[in-house]
Amino acid sequence: MRTPPLYVIVSPVRDEAAHIAQTLQSVVGQTVRPAKWVIVDDGSKDDTGSIVDSYAARHPWIDVIHCADRGHRVAGGGVMDAFYVGFARVEHDAWDFAAKLDGDVSFHPDYFQRCLEHFVTDPRLGIGGGTVFTLTKEGLRTDSVGDPPFHVRGTAKIYRRACFQQIGPLVKAPGWDTLDEVRANLLGWSTRTFPDVGMVHHKPTGSAYGSWADAFKNGRANYISGYHPAFMLAKCAKRIFCKPYVVQAAGLGAGFLSGYLKMLPQLADADTIHFLRHQQMKRLLLRRSIYK
Repeated sequence: MRTPPLYVIVSPVRDEAAHIAQTLQSVVGQTVRPAKWVIVDDGSKDDTGSIVDSYAARHPWIDVIHCADRGHRVAGGGVMDAFYVGFARVEHDAWDFAAKLDGDVSFHPDYFQRCLEHFVTDPRLGIGGGTVFTLTKEGLRTDSVGDPPFHVRGTAKIYRRACFQQIGPLVKAPGWDTLDEVRANLLGWSTRTFPDVGMVHHKPTGSAYGSWADAFKNGRANYISGYHPAFMLAKCAKRIFCKPYVVQAAGLGAGFLSGYLKMLPQLADADTIHFLRHQQMKRLLLRRSIYK
């Protein structure tokens, strides 16, 4: 029987008392458990800290770090700051894969086993993860509708060690969970979401911000990532017909334009931006690209 690859998990969490027990139970019950799970309590004001501490007391492979409350949410940058606080605990350990996992999800006991099988089968797969679903009144709805095929939701991403080291530090800004994949594809890796493996996200993406604010945040992230303006225009036009109607398109456009108006810095990586824009123009011209 083949020995499963070693993997570690880092989870930046903040005020997840309502859901984190489900995440803890899901990881503890895995058929292939992580070598180490570092949970970074990023200044929670609820009972998140005490809940994760109670599990760490029973499972020595769970390591908890408590950070002081910074007083406000920092979109993208805050979660990456917390991620790297946790990653410092495992950076030099013997692991083959590292996962960034949110604290408001649940999944079947064989989730990581099945995800890792995809990596074993495809040696050029650098970043992957299961399909993310949200529980609605109508049942489970995938969060990935409209996502390009190379995208893996930041809710749960698994990185092959060689790929993670080659793409360099994850960007501490909105858009980090797209830029890592673009950089990986530029370097010859493949990235994808696994349709046959899933998890439930119990707190809808962007729920901490509201529809307009979340769309604005994503538009700003697209600006920081260096999206081509023509591609962004097409993206906004497409979102006019997505619920909540018009709001998503207007928020995305406003967030994107605000970057230019405020003259905010973009990704300081000309090669990655050039590659991304080239792929976006190929998509607009209906040519083969990482988008399809």
